[in-house]
Amino acid sequence: MTGRDTLQTLVDDLADELRRSVAIDDPLVRMLCTSRHFGDEDDVRIRAVLQHDAGPDVSGFVLGQGVARWPRPGMLAGSAELGMSARFCVPLRERGELLGLLMVIDADRSLAGPEIARIEQVSKTAAALLHGTRLAADDAEAGREHTLRRLLGPEPDARRDALAAGTASGWLSDAAQVVVTVLEARPREVSPAETEAALRSVLESGARRRPQRLLPLLDGTRGILVHTAAQLDHDDVVREARRMTTGLGRLLGEPDAAVAGVGEPVAGLAEAWQSHTHAVAAAKGARLLPDLGPVAEWAKLGAYAILMQIPDAALLPGLVPEPVARLLGDPKGARLAGTLRTFLDHGGSIPRTAEALHLHRTSLYYRLDRIRAISGLDLDDGRNRLLLHTGLLVADLVAQQ
Repeated sequence: MTGRDTLQTLVDDLADELRRSVAIDDPLVRMLCTSRHFGDEDDVRIRAVLQHDAGPDVSGFVLGQGVARWPRPGMLAGSAELGMSARFCVPLRERGELLGLLMVIDADRSLAGPEIARIEQVSKTAAALLHGTRLAADDAEAGREHTLRRLLGPEPDARRDALAAGTASGWLSDAAQVVVTVLEARPREVSPAETEAALRSVLESGARRRPQRLLPLLDGTRGILVHTAAQLDHDDVVREARRMTTGLGRLLGEPDAAVAGVGEPVAGLAEAWQSHTHAVAAAKGARLLPDLGPVAEWAKLGAYAILMQIPDAALLPGLVPEPVARLLGDPKGARLAGTLRTFLDHGGSIPRTAEALHLHRTSLYYRLDRIRAISGLDLDDGRNRLLLHTGLLVADLVAQQ
């Protein structure tokens, strides 16, 4: 009998003893195993049984009660809006790590002392079983993640060896087209452990939807999905990225904490590292430049595609060219910088710039003269224009650090 079978038997026996519905969920409130009903089932339980997932709203409601940080068992409040009855909940921990949640429906809060004691006794066995199952799964997953990490890494020999090892072991299958998506989570108030758990949940959910096409990898506060197919639908890849950023933001309780970058399609897993590099840069763009996000595509980054290769640690004020820094530091720097951007974006055309800014040409000439005076640069020189244009883009990135 497997660990999962033993856990199911434990849940069934406890439910029969209590005559109440019992379930064990993972730390993100996704059902692992459940008993039969005893007439106490609610909408949330029925949905979870049918779909193996009660949905992000329920997860957010439960986690919002702080259950992941509970030091001891307690009552979870119900919600008429969600169709959820109150539940007695026991956090299942082993060596301090939260492995799951044992829940017993208790709509009228009638559980007695002996019943609660029995639930807590069973919870200790359940935690031990989950710990053993987790160790075995972690070993297998660690091997796959190590191979995938090498496949996407910078070393050609390591990439070649990883592809050979993954293919030989049977879990890695090459495809004609590959696209990599990178998810980034930068929550303000959620702990690293909770962030990692939320990322893992989103990655696993995506992989479950398309098990033959998606390879997930967790890398700290970054999640990676390798999409593989004979013919990929790029729009579908972007839609999936949007779905995951929305779900991740909901789990973290901070909708703006999640961004994603989508790389360009490449031919086969041997070239996946290139799409990964593009996706990392695109995710950085979505993070630093809100107008690009929350999902940015490498193909649409334009000039920012080059600038996104600059390490975060190098994005300091000193990187902004001095002429641009002087312009931005002027009391009217914001207005003058906006004028300069528009002028450069329109190829230095006075008529088109004046039209775009709704300015009389005399006013535009005045502003351009001020820009020349402050920056010390001749705007008719193409090299100066390149410096100013690039400098403004760099200033955008530095301002977001």
